[in-house]
This record gives sequence, structure tokens and C-alpha cells, in this order.
Amino acid sequence: MASRRRSLTLRLLRWLGALLLLWLLLTAVPVLTLRWLHPLTSAFMLEAAAQAALANQRSYRTDYRWVSLEHISPNAAVAVIASEDQQFPFHAGFDFDSIREAVRDSERGKRLRGASTISQQVAKNLFLWPGHSFVRKAFEAWFTVLIETLWPKERILEMYLNVAQFGDGIYGVQAAAQRFWGKPAGRLTSEEAALLAAVLPNPLRLHAERPSSYVLERRDWILGQMGELGGAGYLRSVEKERQPRRRGP
Repeated sequence: MASRRRSLTLRLLRWLGALLLLWLLLTAVPVLTLRWLHPLTSAFMLEAAAQAALANQRSYRTDYRWVSLEHISPNAAVAVIASEDQQFPFHAGFDFDSIREAVRDSERGKRLRGASTISQQVAKNLFLWPGHSFVRKAFEAWFTVLIETLWPKERILEMYLNVAQFGDGIYGVQAAAQRFWGKPAGRLTSEEAALLAAVLPNPLRLHAERPSSYVLERRDWILGQMGELGGAGYLRSVEKERQPRRRGP
């Protein structure tokens, strides 16, 4: 009887180990592959296209144009960091200070605000579905850990600037810059970049090409934050800080 129990326990452990290994392969391999390959689409793009098809919106088109980070204006990179995640260069995927502040605000009866980092938003946009369930949040946390472990920060920022939604069917700064101002992402001014960052909380209701007073107010706040960070030179200064210092002879 005891030997049968041990045999059953070992068999169960083997099955659990096999399932864990399968889960790791199914999630880590795609993330690792996307360190070098550009995604053809994202979970959010597919979900939006499916909704449009179900609603018989025949005019809906996904406008997604990948562009490498070196061909994106530094203004755009600094704008999204200033707007969405000012600790992005320094955290490991989660901004626990912002999470604590959001929880405190919620306990005081204030409207629940997001505390997602750029890394978390990349995980959500690429691999997951919209929503706020605990299950989705658990998946988001897992993919965020994988992304932060397997990608450099530059790749995470490049991915975010290419898959973030800036309008109905408009994904990435290249598509947004071309659609709204008829120029490539590499020529975005600080004001235009701040406008794009200003609509990120809700790109279906907020519009960069015809900004409301709220969007303009948010743009001006982002421009102020960009200035405090150091403007377009911020990324270069951060990169120098993150590089290991050489020891003297």
C-alpha cells in the first residue's frame, strides 16, 4: 500500500514537472524569439480586428508599421517614459512605489488609477487580452518577468513604441506620425510626441490629431515632465549611468 502511494506520488510529480517544463517552453520561447524578431501582430491588434469583424465594420484596418528604435525620435521615447513610467530605466518590471500609491488612493476613495509599467504594458499588448481579472494580471506578471529577464531595456522600449495603440486601428509611433502629421517617427517634435503620449490612457476616446482641452492639458504636463527629465538627452544620460564603471589601474 505504501509503495503504491509512493509510486502514485512520483508519477504525479513527474506529470507536474512535465507540465511546468511545457509551460516554460510555450511562454519563454516566444518571448526569447521576439528579442530579435519583430512581431507580425499582437494580441490586442488581433482582438480589435476580431471585434470589428463581428461588428461588421468593413472600413476597419490595422495600421501597424514597425520601425527600429534608432529611427524613432528620442522625443517619442522620452515622452512615453515621462507619461507612463518614469522609473522605467531602473526597475525590474514592476514599480512597487506606484503600486502602493495606487492602493492608498483606492483606500481613500479616490478613483483607481493604473500603475502598470512600460514592461507590463508590453506583456499585456503582445500576449494577453484586455481586462482586469486576477488571472490576466497573473499572466501579465509572468510575461513581464520573462520580458525583463530576456530582453534589454532598449528592446522593451522599442517594442512598446511599435505596438502601443494611438488611435482606432493605429499601432506604433510610425503609423501614428504618418497618419496624423504625414511624417516619419524619426521627425516627431517634442510637442507631437507629447500629444501621442497624452492619448495612451485611452486612444479610442482621446485624439492626438484633434486634441481636446484635456489632451492639451495633459500634453503640457508631459512636456514639463520631459523637461525635468532632461529632454531628448535623458536616454543617453541614463545609459551612461547604467553602464558599469571601470575601475582604475
